[in-house]
Amino acid sequence: MEGVVIERAGQKLTVLVPEQKKTYRGIPLGKVRKREKLFAGDFVEGRVVDDQTFAIEKLKERKNLLVRPPVANVDRAVIVETIENPPFNNYLLDNLLVVYDHLGLDVVLVFNKVDLLSEEGKEALKKWSSVYEDAGYKVIKTSVKTGEGLKELQEALKEGTSIFAGPSGVGKSSLISAITGVELKTGEVSSKTERGKHTTREVRLIPFKGGFIGDAPGFSRVEALNFMDREEVRLHFPEFLRYSCKFSDCLHIEEEGCQVREAVKRGELSCERYKSYLKMLNEFVPWLSDVKDCS
Repeated sequence: MEGVVIERAGQKLTVLVPEQKKTYRGIPLGKVRKREKLFAGDFVEGRVVDDQTFAIEKLKERKNLLVRPPVANVDRAVIVETIENPPFNNYLLDNLLVVYDHLGLDVVLVFNKVDLLSEEGKEALKKWSSVYEDAGYKVIKTSVKTGEGLKELQEALKEGTSIFAGPSGVGKSSLISAITGVELKTGEVSSKTERGKHTTREVRLIPFKGGFIGDAPGFSRVEALNFMDREEVRLHFPEFLRYSCKFSDCLHIEEEGCQVREAVKRGELSCERYKSYLKMLNEFVPWLSDVKDCS
């Protein structure tokens, strides 16, 4: 029979057998036990031993394997952010977007807790939503309390395996509970640090509309250069790819005939996104401070 590993907690594996719509404790046998480490999302083959046990005899080939969070065969990353509570960090988000694009995943960007925004926060939401929509990303604004955006989010996730990611405290588990009906443990944002408290410890996949939704541990930092060479980063800012520079390997810093740089100066490209790009490369350009609306 075929199965899907839907949870790994330490050495304990939970396997769902779709044919039976039943879960079992997964026990790796033979070569799988000796040579392979299994993760949530892995497709396996084996046999039902008893009412509680599934013997895993073969690991099927993976489409991909994410390291953080550790989950296999992912189709889509849902990056959840908040403008306030905790405060928005666009550099962290831009690193995540670059990394997930590098890994070949579709991305849905969610701004959550929109019902809690101050007037200043509402203006910031308009600004940042526009920045990322203009860059080519799908942006959904949500509130678990009012239900805003939940149907749109459900529709976006109806096929394949989607993993939720983003900083702690932004409400990933609450969102997953709201759209799946499965109650997950949630935490609060510390008033002292303005950061979320970690509540999700392991990756768990929840069956959802023919696919799966994954709840994963939150994190505070990820760096694009831990995943790729600095020359590759420019390829994962989709709005940069609309422009043809004089040199095909242009890094968009100080090269002659750089159309991306000129687009930033004209205000066609987001200055904040360009600044994130430069920060990823550990670069600084003095002319940027002269660009209108680029603080």
